[in-house]
Amino acid sequence: MYNPSLSGNAGSTSANNRMYVYEITGLRDQSADSSNDKIRISGSQFITVPYRRMQQEMRRIASLGGKILSIRPLASVGEPNPVASTEPAVTPTEAVPVVAATPTPAPAAAPAPAAKKHADVPVNIYRPNAPFVGKCVSNDGLLAEGGIGMVQHVKFDISAGDLRYFEGQSIGIIPPGKDNKGKNHKIRLYSIASTRHGDDIDDKTVSLCVRKLEYKDEKTGKEVEGTCSTFLCNIKPGDDIQITGPTGKEMLLPEDPEATVIMMATGTGIAPFRAYLWRMFKDNERNVNPEYQFKGLAWLVFGVATTPNILYKGELEEIQEKYPDNFKLTYAVSREQKNAEGGKMYIQDRIAENADELWSLVQQEKTHVYICGLKGMETGIDAALTNAAIKSDVKWSEYRSQMKRAGRWHVETY
Repeated sequence: MYNPSLSGNAGSTSANNRMYVYEITGLRDQSADSSNDKIRISGSQFITVPYRRMQQEMRRIASLGGKILSIRPLASVGEPNPVASTEPAVTPTEAVPVVAATPTPAPAAAPAPAAKKHADVPVNIYRPNAPFVGKCVSNDGLLAEGGIGMVQHVKFDISAGDLRYFEGQSIGIIPPGKDNKGKNHKIRLYSIASTRHGDDIDDKTVSLCVRKLEYKDEKTGKEVEGTCSTFLCNIKPGDDIQITGPTGKEMLLPEDPEATVIMMATGTGIAPFRAYLWRMFKDNERNVNPEYQFKGLAWLVFGVATTPNILYKGELEEIQEKYPDNFKLTYAVSREQKNAEGGKMYIQDRIAENADELWSLVQQEKTHVYICGLKGMETGIDAALTNAAIKSDVKWSEYRSQMKRAGRWHVETY
């Protein structure tokens, strides 16, 4: 998604007028269905910044929870597409003449191989001002009888366009109609729940896992339904859908078929992990990907409220039964299971139970960790791994930072 920055006053020197492009991920966004919730934007954004405002912009991005992936000189101020620049990317410290704080030495055990670049990943093929118009193919409920709320698996036909995507990316959806100010509704981003070949393995569809957002307005006390999630949960086969994207490189799978992939999800955070597991284990998918035959270990820790809320339960357990040596499945069912203290069983409790084994795995250079779902689980996950790492005289926060730099720690939470 390309977002030009607000322009400041003109500088008096050519250096001050030179423009740079920031690639940013994780910015908080006000376009959530609930006015009280702030959602982290999935994928990268691009912001153009004049040299004189670079430090100011870095502070603003940090205050919004964003992370600067790269800074790239812009060939000319009017260049419309920063991604097309052929100049090499530079780091934030290279771009701005500031004195950096002395970094804390990394623990001896922490590996830091160079992160693999994903130059061939499609991004922003369709933009908000020119979205792709697809059609709904199917809309199926995912909750078993007695499940809480409404969660749907929605599949769209994209065969009429050029939308391509990889597992772990997101697409934007523009709901029809106008907001209360008479403007078009803002884009909502959803993680893709299908492989790059689609659910039918024919390269013609893309699928989403969508929960209908329902909440009580604190000011009025009225029950409110999310605009986009309600639209998607009620969409019918044949209905049109406006799609943008794809976006995101943070949640891409490693190309190594012998990698260890640890996935931690709550609720609809299962979406990208369904795509991973289909690519790894589904027969039809494996048949069309002879270059990628997964032989490593995949471990999914999945947190839900009740057993009927376990999304894709049949698919997950079928894979577990067929590939017991390659796929490990762990549920945390908060309203039915108890943790060690007798309280509700949340995903962080399962992580704590398995912390020593997880710590042993994350120390291997082929291990990637993915977290997707509610942001609140991050604190508990960190606490559990902190306790495990300290047994090896390693400070978990420093080790996790090393994993991030190595491209092995992937988080998309809201």
